[in-house]
Amino acid sequence: MGITRNIAVPELANIRETLPLSAELKALVTSHRKAIQDILRGRDDRALLIVGPCSAWPSEAVLTYAEKLAPVAASVSDKVFVVMRVYTQKPRTTRGWAGVVVQPDPFSRPDIKAGAYYARTMMLSVLERGLPIADELLFTHKAAWLGDLLSWAAIGARSAEDQEHRVFASGLDFAVGMKNPTSGDIDIAFNSVISAQSAHTYFNSGFQVETEGNPYAHLVLRGGSDGPNCDTVALEKVRNKFEEAKIQNPTVLIDASHDNTIVRGKKDHSRQMNIVNDVLEARKKHDGAGLVKGFLVESYLKDGAQSLSSCTSETVDRGGLSITDPCLGWERTEELIQTLVAKW
Repeated sequence: MGITRNIAVPELANIRETLPLSAELKALVTSHRKAIQDILRGRDDRALLIVGPCSAWPSEAVLTYAEKLAPVAASVSDKVFVVMRVYTQKPRTTRGWAGVVVQPDPFSRPDIKAGAYYARTMMLSVLERGLPIADELLFTHKAAWLGDLLSWAAIGARSAEDQEHRVFASGLDFAVGMKNPTSGDIDIAFNSVISAQSAHTYFNSGFQVETEGNPYAHLVLRGGSDGPNCDTVALEKVRNKFEEAKIQNPTVLIDASHDNTIVRGKKDHSRQMNIVNDVLEARKKHDGAGLVKGFLVESYLKDGAQSLSSCTSETVDRGGLSITDPCLGWERTEELIQTLVAKW
């Protein structure tokens, strides 16, 4: 019962020094963060696109994806600001593989020290290709290892109602998307944004910590158990709530994956294309004030997914086929990006 292992990992306290962010890359991250903030403030009218694998594994395929994405991102940069998903932890409703930070080899024993180094090395390589990085902050202490590399982060559907995550988001100096819970309840997500934009005082590791609030905390609509919540009715509800509460930089990003893809009770990852297109069409008619400022899309080299429980280390496809949620393949991803450019 209780804790079965308690392994000290003091090396992680120095991981930023061991795998440093160069002055050049630090300046790049700063510029990426500012670009996203300008989009959220309405000073930059480009679309924000958070795109990439559901989970960042294996690193070789992730970097191949980054090499493909970087020139496309550069070619559309006048209309779309592309940020690559490099999601290193995975929330689980019950249990399952928790991502590379915890278990860099899904077929071996969890190893957080190895995972932190694996994740940071991979992220630095993505940054070297000129791409901004997005990740989900499932466990807040991960920011000590990777936070300096991020330009955008999500507080996920299972975390956004948690007080610690809300307070933590309020002290970050980059944009944070607060997702609605798995139920689809927009009110809870709205409260998460208010909390993250507010100042807080809390106790952490022997210190009294005071935050100013994060004016770039915003709402991510990802659907819920009853289906999608990215239609004009939902957006109008959000708009009214933002106006009533005088939310700073009122912004919605549409998660084109997850429960927004539900049709007749089943998820269909290929509907990400339709969702982006439908929201773009509705935006022209009903969103003149620009509440919707972009999308989240799950995409990888190959279309679909494989079941990790059905694979072995020898049989798993390491060539860019998701081991978690199914993703759009590369060809359809390029098509989606071009649609976004044409219709934004």
